Amino acid sequence: MNEQEFAELAAGAALHALSPDDQQRYHAALAAHPEWQRTVDADAETVALLADAVAPVAPAPDIRAAILARIAETPQNGETYIAGASPSGTATTEPAESPQPAEGSDGFVRAAHAKRPVRPLRILFALAACLALLVGVGLGTAALNDYLNRPASVVALDDIRGADDAQQATVDLADGGTATAHWSASLGTAVLVADGIASLPDDETYELWFVRGDTPVSAGVFDAEQGGATALLKGDMHEGDVIAVTVEQAGGSPDGTPTSEPIVMIPTA
Repeated sequence: MNEQEFAELAAGAALHALSPDDQQRYHAALAAHPEWQRTVDADAETVALLADAVAPVAPAPDIRAAILARIAETPQNGETYIAGASPSGTATTEPAESPQPAEGSDGFVRAAHAKRPVRPLRILFALAACLALLVGVGLGTAALNDYLNRPASVVALDDIRGADDAQQATVDLADGGTATAHWSASLGTAVLVADGIASLPDDETYELWFVRGDTPVSAGVFDAEQGGATALLKGDMHEGDVIAVTVEQAGGSPDGTPTSEPIVMIPTA
């Protein structure tokens, strides 16, 4: 489990919304990574802030009803739902089939496991916060500013997780860390989340690639900070691309082709 996946569970734990299985995964992950306690503390502070309501002000009935309806429609059993229409024309929801795991073709991808992302507890957490705001709880300008100024990679990751065809796959890194690719073919977007990845010297950088057949297409560069990175791949992802990472000189490969062997290769089909 990487830190981003743990954050999803931490949000559910703060709201007392975890299933027994997720509760076990949450406590096991926290025991293995005590440094993730900062996420737990931040969520606890947010919940406490939401609970310390000042004089309540009733919101407009239609706004409050819309938010409560959205919360009611958020899946609570780990399934992903796709809105459809019944023969009578009324809206219905049906469980979506989980994609089959991608089959690796070499040593780089044997550990890849494509799967639906964990249930969107962060969405439920945000909805609860919005509802509390409507009844008079102020989150403060600093928190609002942080949300509005999220990095493009974080915004893209949220968009991917909200897509009906969102998928992800994880591989182990040689130095013990993990790299997880998140993508949506319908959005043409991919984000790589690395946990436990080594920092590089100033004269080197990590470069992202879409590998289409035998052709690598550069998708930008990124640096690791404190063993982690969340990087948005530049350009449009095509279904079937392999997401790869190489170590290149600062600024990226000078001729637009990889100059080293990939340290990450994750197929998207």
